[in-house]
Amino acid sequence: MAPLISGIHHITALAGNAQKNVDFYTSVLGLRLVKKTINFDAPGVYHLYYGDEVGSPGSILTFFPFEGARRGTKGTGELTYTAFSIPEHSLDYWTSRLSSLGITTSTTLERFGELLIRFEDHDGMGIELVAAADDLRKGWTYGHIPQEHAILGFHSATLNLKSKELTEKLLTELMDYKFIGKEKNRFRYGIDGNPGDIIDILVDPAGRPGMQSAGTVHHIAFRTANDETQAAIQRKLMENGVQVTEVKDRNYFKSVYYREPGGVLFEIATDEPGFAIDEEKANLGEALKLPDWVEPQRAKITSSLPSLKLNPGKYD
Repeated sequence: MAPLISGIHHITALAGNAQKNVDFYTSVLGLRLVKKTINFDAPGVYHLYYGDEVGSPGSILTFFPFEGARRGTKGTGELTYTAFSIPEHSLDYWTSRLSSLGITTSTTLERFGELLIRFEDHDGMGIELVAAADDLRKGWTYGHIPQEHAILGFHSATLNLKSKELTEKLLTELMDYKFIGKEKNRFRYGIDGNPGDIIDILVDPAGRPGMQSAGTVHHIAFRTANDETQAAIQRKLMENGVQVTEVKDRNYFKSVYYREPGGVLFEIATDEPGFAIDEEKANLGEALKLPDWVEPQRAKITSSLPSLKLNPGKYD
C-alpha cells in the first residue's frame, strides 16, 4: 500500500517587514515568489509563498509578515531550522554569496554524511543549505543566481523537542515515517529518506521553550496526494486519539491541522490543485490573489496592505 504521506508540503513562518521578506527570499536566496495572497484567518496580513518555478510541494516556504513584530526566540516545542537542498558542488558558491551580502554563516558542518551551512535571515529565521548528492530536482532562478547553484527545494526540517518518544510514535505509527538513524541527540526520520521528506528531532531535555514571533516557524505541512488520501489520514489520526481539525480550503490545497505531542503545529496539505489555478505559470506571484469569499473587500484589504516590489537582482 502506498504511503498516505509523501514528505514535506510546505513550511510556514512569521516575519516582520514584508518588503524585507520579499527581498531576502527572492533577491538573496533566489526563490520564486509564486503566490501573493492573504492570511485567510487574518485578511489584513499578507501570505507570501516562495518556491520553485511552479511552487511544487516540497519547495514551498511561506510567511505571514506582521509589520513591527518583535523577534521570536528559538527553543523547544518549535521547528527551529528549515533546510534547503542545493547541488552537491554549490556550498562554496553559497558561502561566498552570503558572506558578500554581509550574512554570517556557520563553518561547514557535516550531518549524516552531508555537508551544510547554517545562517539566519534578518528576522532570525533559521535556514540551512545542504549539499545533496542525490537530489535531481530542478531549481528556480530569476537569472541572478546561476542555474547550476539554484536551490532545489526542501531537504529537511529540525524539530527541537524535550523528548522524542511520543512524536516518534506519531511519525512512525500514524504518518508513514521510518526511523533512519541517530547522531548524538539528533534522530532522523523519512518516508524514503530523500531530500524533501526528512524530519530530524533534536532532543534537548533542558531546553527553554521557544517564543513564537517574527523569525520563527508557525507550522509544518506534510503532503498528501488528494482529498481522498487526506480524508484517510485524517480518519486514521482521529481513530488514534489525535485531535484533528475539519478540512479547510486554502484555495491552492486543502488542509487539516493538529499539534504533535512536543508542541509543533502539524498540517496535512493536498498536492492538488496547486498554484496555477488563478494565474498563468509565467505570471505566478505578480498579482494579489484573494479567495472568492473576501473578493468584495478587495479595495479595503489592498489599502491596508503595504505595497511590495519584486527586484530579484537587487543585490547583484
